[in-house]
Amino acid sequence: MKKTWMGLVILMVLSAALFSGCTSLTGRTAGEYIDDASITTEANGIIINDPDAQYLKIDVTTTKGNVVLTGFINDKKTEERIVSKIKKIKGVKSVKSLLKVQK
Repeated sequence: MKKTWMGLVILMVLSAALFSGCTSLTGRTAGEYIDDASITTEANGIIINDPDAQYLKIDVTTTKGNVVLTGFINDKKTEERIVSKIKKIKGVKSVKSLLKVQK
């Protein structure tokens, strides 16, 4: 009976060590990952609801609250409007726009 309990305790300790190391592989905790996904979803909503950007291919990537926008935009005015709105999302630390104006 003692061997069974000891084996179970060892298995639990090893499992905990293994799973706790998984979050550090990405550099983000589970909470940060969820927060980033929420920011990305809200930013995509801003883009989809913008009449000048809704049909464009704009990718949003969020890592630890830092948002990066890539893709194409019709004009600088639209880009500035979208960036301004995304900066207001709760949890956003910075917004970097790598958007290119389509000609």
